[in-house]
Amino acid sequence: MAPAAISPEESGTTTPTTASASTLTQAGIKHMSPTSNGNLPDLAPLDASLMTIELTKSPRPVPDHDSAETKAQKTCTDHMIIARWTVDQGWEAPELKPYGPFSIMPTASVLHYATECFEGLKLYRGYDGNLRLFRVSRNCERMRKSAARIALPDFDPKELEKLIKALCARDGAKWLPKDCPGFLYLRPTMIATDAALGVQRPKEALLYVILTCFPDMSKSLATPAPPALTGQANGTSKHHSSGLKLLASTEDSIRAWPGGFGYAKVGANYGPSLVAQGEARARGFDQVLWLFGPECYVTEAGASNFFVVWRTKDTGRLELVTAPLEERIILEGITRASVLQLAKERLSKAVDGTESVDVVERRFTMDDIVSAYKERRLIECFAAGTAFFIAPVSDIHFRGKDLQLPLEEGETGIYTRIIKQWLVNIMYGNEGHEWGIVVDEEV
Repeated sequence: MAPAAISPEESGTTTPTTASASTLTQAGIKHMSPTSNGNLPDLAPLDASLMTIELTKSPRPVPDHDSAETKAQKTCTDHMIIARWTVDQGWEAPELKPYGPFSIMPTASVLHYATECFEGLKLYRGYDGNLRLFRVSRNCERMRKSAARIALPDFDPKELEKLIKALCARDGAKWLPKDCPGFLYLRPTMIATDAALGVQRPKEALLYVILTCFPDMSKSLATPAPPALTGQANGTSKHHSSGLKLLASTEDSIRAWPGGFGYAKVGANYGPSLVAQGEARARGFDQVLWLFGPECYVTEAGASNFFVVWRTKDTGRLELVTAPLEERIILEGITRASVLQLAKERLSKAVDGTESVDVVERRFTMDDIVSAYKERRLIECFAAGTAFFIAPVSDIHFRGKDLQLPLEEGETGIYTRIIKQWLVNIMYGNEGHEWGIVVDEEV
């Protein structure tokens, strides 16, 4: 049975209504080959229950968490999942099979027209010994929206979730030992494999899911920041303070725009940003702080959502502020939504001796940040995403001026630390929560 239309997510945010993924899907992404009598064919849906299993005969050793192999981000677990789709038949039976290369033609659509989308999430080994996924259903829903934006085939997100869990159950026990809390990085991906040149809706596609060893890019609460966060990775660090160092983008460098695809997690969002990112790192910064328009509206930090805690000028109350989703120029991050919801629930009252905080989604500019900085109303800033997790921001360079931002606790801001710890507790099982989805592993 075909999945129902996409409904607004319960995130503490409002789902944009313009050019919705469900509208795009109804326009013909699910069924693109009518029969001769004009009726749509009965295409096979994605069905995890049909998955076949082929186990590897050449298992590989698990690298140490802090090894060069892990930091290279090239090592995947023993198995992967693939599922093929064609416009005439729909989805074939998914396969769990040994990890390895697959073949596509040089004329494949993905290689010429960027018909590709993906997700990023983590599988955690908790301190209680359990394997957990964090809000995995939201990643599956978001991937469906991304696929719709670039004319890739539709699928039931619940079936994708089952496939993800199956891979985690198979490889989790070996690659995340019970005596070593940590995580693996999950990358569900869909590419158009239609071997025909021409700008057209793809007639073939491949969905696959891999698990990879990934370094901890977030700063531990108890240890010094890793090179990726200090700028020392390339030997060009300007300062010795912890936290991300951001270079504000210029008007001629734009990541996303209204009516575009900034809200979708598609490859075309990332390749064009690499030049600006490389320039930032060459100058000793970790990421680009993406601005939009002559007003310099603040949108994202690298590929992460960006948050500010400041005191309002008129009332003096504390606010946690991040850019809104309505213009669809930022990614609807799962970590972003989680930060907003936890902050609304738990920071409405004073916590650990801090003041209560109002949570706001609205436009704000670099001039707003600079004014708050000069008037000593800026409390802290942080980035939120899957890779960097919750990362304090210590520096922003904007139009020739350096803003060295407050880090009240030396390595982090107090609200950044509190929010990060809440999320860590859920992800690693220190707090029982509906967002932490336990995976029954195979041993």
